[in-house]
Amino acid sequence: MTNETHARTTARHGDDAAAARRPRVNFAKAAPKAFKALIGFDAAAREGLDPALVELVQIRSSQLNKCAYCLHMHTTDARKAGESEERLHMVAVWEEAAHFFTAKERAALALTEAVTLVSHGGVPDEVYERAAAHFPEDELARLLALIFTINTWNRIALSTAKVPGTDER
Repeated sequence: MTNETHARTTARHGDDAAAARRPRVNFAKAAPKAFKALIGFDAAAREGLDPALVELVQIRSSQLNKCAYCLHMHTTDARKAGESEERLHMVAVWEEAAHFFTAKERAALALTEAVTLVSHGGVPDEVYERAAAHFPEDELARLLALIFTINTWNRIALSTAKVPGTDER
C-alpha cells in the first residue's frame, strides 16, 4: 500500500488501531428498554410477511446504508432459509436483473430504496402506488415498519462499530 493509498483509507475509515482501543457502547446492555422495544417492533413488522421478502428488504437496505454487519447477517440468514446465491448476487442490481424477482419483490425493493434514501426526494407516489398494488394495506404497513426497523438496526450497527461476521444478536 502506498502512503497516498494509506492516507485515503485512513481518512475514509479512520485509524483502525485507535478505534480498537476505544470500544463503543454496547447498545443492548446500555439501553435495554430501547433495545427490547426495537426487537418487539421488528417482530411485529415481520409478522405475516414472506420470510424471503423480509431478507431481501433487509439486504437491500443494508447495502444502501453500507452496513457490512447487517449485510453479512441477512445474507447468511437468507442462505439458511434457502435463498439462491444467484438472487443474492442480484439484489444490488435488482432493477437491471428484474427477471430474478417477482413483481411483488420488485415493488418491495423499490419501496425499500425510496424509504432508505428518503432524503433524496422522499418516497415518490409511483413507488408507493406500485407497492400498494401488491400489498394489502396491513401488509404494506408492516413492510414499511420492516424498512424502518432495518434502517434503525443499520444505524445502530454502524454507529456502535459492530464487526461483520460476528452476528451478535
